[in-house]
Formats: sequence, structure tokens, C-alpha cells
Amino acid sequence: MPRRTGAVLRGPRLPRSRGPRTRSVRAAALTAAVLLLLPHPAHARPTRTQSAYTQPAYAQAAPGSPGLAQSALFKAAQDPGYACFRIPAIVRTTAGTLLAFAEGRVLNCGDAADVDLVLKRSTDGGRTWGPLQVVNEGGGDTHGNPAPLVDRATGRILLAETYNTGRTDAASCSVPCDRTPHLQYSDDDGLTWSAPRDLSPEILPPDWNSWYATGPVHGLQLDHGRYAGRLVFGVNAETWNGNRVTADHAALIVSDDGGAHWRTGATDSRPVAADGTFRQKPSELTLAERADGSLLVSAREQDGTDLGHRTQTVSRDGGGSFTAPFRNLPDLYAPQVQCSTLRLGGRLLLACPGDPDRRRTMMIRSSYDGGRTWDSVDRGTVVTTDWSGYSDMARIAGDTVGLLYEGGTADARDEIRFARFTEGWLRPRRGPDPTTPDLAPRAPSAAVLGGAGTTAGVSGGALEFDGADDAVRLPYDDRLPLGTRDFTVSLWFRTTATAGEQPLLWMGGTGTGRPQVWLRAEPDSDRVRGLITARQGATAARTAAVTAPGARNDGRWHHLALRRGGGRLTLVLDGETSSVADVPGSVSRDSPFGVHIGQRMDGRAFFTGAIDDVHVWDRALPDAELNGPGAPRSLRDTVLWLPLDRVSGPPGRP
Repeated sequence: MPRRTGAVLRGPRLPRSRGPRTRSVRAAALTAAVLLLLPHPAHARPTRTQSAYTQPAYAQAAPGSPGLAQSALFKAAQDPGYACFRIPAIVRTTAGTLLAFAEGRVLNCGDAADVDLVLKRSTDGGRTWGPLQVVNEGGGDTHGNPAPLVDRATGRILLAETYNTGRTDAASCSVPCDRTPHLQYSDDDGLTWSAPRDLSPEILPPDWNSWYATGPVHGLQLDHGRYAGRLVFGVNAETWNGNRVTADHAALIVSDDGGAHWRTGATDSRPVAADGTFRQKPSELTLAERADGSLLVSAREQDGTDLGHRTQTVSRDGGGSFTAPFRNLPDLYAPQVQCSTLRLGGRLLLACPGDPDRRRTMMIRSSYDGGRTWDSVDRGTVVTTDWSGYSDMARIAGDTVGLLYEGGTADARDEIRFARFTEGWLRPRRGPDPTTPDLAPRAPSAAVLGGAGTTAGVSGGALEFDGADDAVRLPYDDRLPLGTRDFTVSLWFRTTATAGEQPLLWMGGTGTGRPQVWLRAEPDSDRVRGLITARQGATAARTAAVTAPGARNDGRWHHLALRRGGGRLTLVLDGETSSVADVPGSVSRDSPFGVHIGQRMDGRAFFTGAIDDVHVWDRALPDAELNGPGAPRSLRDTVLWLPLDRVSGPPGRP
């Protein structure tokens, strides 16, 4: 397809005389008339004070959280002419102005229709915002994926972006998609913008011909070391051989002359197998400069065979190369979504939904070791429990941060919100959790969460769970994913719960399409159930569930086991057996991987009662080894063994 250049507008958009934009917006028209008189960005100077335009409040922080305030910044109901806003990005200019970018989607909320790049400005740290400006009009095509950068030496704001031919429906771009990178800049603090420049000759290799995406998240100018002053942003791309996608590429784009020239630096390329499978596909790269000047590169991972939905690597030469290929983080819970990072003093922040299945529960998690490890979701700070998606962050001043993110009460695409928070609003760093031993060979202890305490068990002690936040979580270890193997799970439980989902054990992902294994009591349905979801090759995941009648909520101890083997999935409850056909594939592939006792993987249900002697083997135990209180407990092929008879360490959360 021919390369395209987009028209530049220098102010708020006037509604077009088609589709949903037939309504006039008098205020926008007047502002546009004034702004169109401004000179070209190369010569422009700010000539007016930003008009006071306060967005309606969306939701204030809960009582006791004075460090957080939020409002809806982009929303179709308050910004006429658009059906939907998505893909936020934000930077702070050298003059202290916040520039909030988004895709203004004209016809629908689809990714590949008529899309403009739009902007709002704030000169008071995000307390109030000016009217919507159109930076780049799609004119029927898709002009999106904003990746803004600020050159502190000149004050110039650069905006990398990506084009493709637009559609009139809400479908995705056809494969291969004719995606091309472009660049604009502003020399007057974001008031006006240059015409777009096609960057394809500099940063689009001929074989990156199926997909190409800038950002979408802010880029960086490096502060430290020999590469200080260099501009860097992330891209991802795909290769098409005429029949199928054969490779995926994640790369950094760098400039050493203020954005006049660009080149492709660090690159991690990965093959896609003929059957459509791949190990991982890093995309939507977000960058943070660590205290030593190295770059932490964090990315979304989607549908690879590796565990987890977040992947990362490091560059120690200013984005010229990666120290190693991207590596997945199985225990960093997140859905498949773009996330954002920001360095704030001695910690790195990660803005990302905390639900490992669906885009909801936007939270801020911290790393205190340069991104080597991240806070678990129970240590993160929740911004909203609503639906939430893409995000970006900018440091406003001191310890105050601005978060721009997709959110909604019905859908993550309802609106784009702006939230201000201080470092003091974030939950303080928490010390080690209490632990309980895992007797599997060479296994570390498991964390005891929420204050679960010991009680009398079947033999010795057991753990009592309050149904609110008590749980046991095992740290990730390579031995824990069960993969395609046969396995057996055995545990004892005691409960009097008469309602609600009562999760006993959860391994792997959650939701209807993620590989997982779980056992739970369901008193509302008067039953106990075991389930596996497995994925084989590039086909969709399949589920097998087996049920035993009776919730066993009589306050007595009951033995429960789930066994995969011989082509069957078998549930054994107090010696009574139920069985269904197994489904082939891995029960742990491409999921954020966690092992929880007494808790759903996504933290939306907790067990009320006591659990004892949780044991998992990666083989199918015969009945003689499994049934009854005196059955032998073999260490052979043990994946985990939690007697749950003692808790060590601090007595609870500080």
C-alpha cells in the first residue's frame, strides 16, 4: 500500500458533516478559529493562557485516601464528534504542562477504523484541562498509537505514531496490515504541531511488513551515563511471508540528535511456528530508566506458550542492544493488556490491571530492585475496582504522579480518566509475610496471607480461613506448572459455609479460556467441583469439570482429591468417585501462574473454614495410595506438600 501523510490541525476539531459528528460545538469552533491563526510550530510561541475548563469529577478517593483524585478526561458524551476514546499517553513538558494524548475513534470503538490523534493540555498539574485538540486527523484512516517524548535540551515535544488504511466497520486490520510509523513535533508546548513525517525509510525494515506499532506509551530521554540525552521509544512488529506471520519483533528506536534522525537499536526477534504457536510475543513496550542508567523494558505478552502475560528485559547501552531476550514473569498477575512504568525516587511503579483474566482493577504496584521483582497484587494500591485497560504515567512534581488510564463501570473503553496521586497514597512497603512449610523436595515455604491461623486438623494442625482475605500462596517455582502431565491433588477441608463460592485450591490461570486447575465447594448448588482447562497447540482452550453431590458443609473434616490420568478426570470425595473424560493439552500454558490455597486466582472469592494436608503429585495415584485417612503419602513425584500445621514469622501484616 502507498505510504500516507496526515493533515495537521492546530486546535480543537470542528465536527465533520457525516456520521456522529453533525452536532455543532460552538465553543470548540471559536477556539479553533483562534488557534488556526497561530504560526507554524517552528516559529510559534505560546500566545494565550489556557482556558479554564474543569472536567466533571469522576470519583474521589475513598475516605482516608486524600492522596488520590480522579476525573473523566476523554469521554464521548462530553467530547462530541467521537464514538470512543482509547490508547492514552501522557508527558510533562519542560514548561510543566501535562499533555494527555488519546486516539479519538470516529465511527466506533474498533482499532482500525477512522481514528484521529487528539490532545488535552493542563497547565496546573492536571487539576483542570483545556479543550480537545486534534493533533493528527485520520481522514478515514487510522492514525494512532501515540508515543510522545520530550527533549529537555530544546523543549521540543516529539510524537511518534502509526498509520494504517482505515475501515468502516469495527473489525481489526486485515493481515498483513499496512502499518507505517510517522513523527510530529511541537515547539510551543503542545499548542500547535508540525506536519507528520514518514519514518519508514529510517525505522521500518522491509520484512517487518505485517504489523508495526509505536508505543503506545511515552518514550524517554535518558538522564544518566554516556548516552544521556538520547531519545528512546519502543515498537513491535511482525513479518509476513505471503502466507502467514512467521516472526515477531520487539525493538527500541533511538535518536542522538533530538529526533532529526532515528535508527532501530535493540531488537529481539522470535519465530512463529508453522502451526501458529510461539514462545512469547513481546509488544506494547514501556520503558523506565533505572538509577544506574540502564533501561528496564516491560512488555505485554499475548498467547505464547510461556507462562504469564508480562515479559521484560534490560538494555545497558542506551537502547542499543538487550542484555538478554525477553523473559516472562509468571507470577506478575495481569490480563493481556498494555501497562505503563515510571521511576519515582527509589522505586519503580507499574500501572496495570490486577485481575489476571479480565481488564479490571487498575492498580499501582512497586519494585524496589529495579524491576527484578514486583509487588504481588495483595501489596498493590487499587486505583479503581472498575473495568480498566491501557494506561500511562507522568511525574507531575515532587512525589506527585499523574495516571492516564482507560476505565469504565460497564467496559474498560467507556472513558479515559486522569488520576493524581502522591507517593504517600501508595501502600507502604511491606515486610515478609508469615510462612508455612512446603515439604516438597527443595521447595521454599509458602506465604500465609490475611492473618490465617492454625487450628486442630485431621492429624496435627490445620489452617483456619476467614472468608475475607485469608489464603496461602506459593512462590513461583519451575516445579509447579503441571503442563500436559497426569497429576493428583489431595486435601482435607472443613466448612459450615452455606453460600458463595468456596475455593479450596487454585493452580494456573482463571476465566473461561485460561489453562487452570481448581477444586471448590459450591454450597449454593449443594456440590463440590473440580475443573481443568487445557490448551493444545494453537487451538482454543477446552474444559473438563467433574462434580460430586453434597457441599459437605457440616463442620466435619472431608477428604477430597482430583486426579488426571488414563484419559479421565476423576473426583474423589470421602471415597466416592465421579469421573469424566479428560481434555488434552497443558493446564498451565500461557497463564499468569499462581498456586493459592483458600483463594481464587483473581482474589474475588475466599474460603471460609479450615484446610489441611494439601498434596499434589505429577502422576496419577492409584486408589490404594489415595483414599482414606491412613493412606500413604509418598514424596515420589511430589509437586507440593503443605501440612498446614504451623505458621512461622511475623504474626500478620504490619
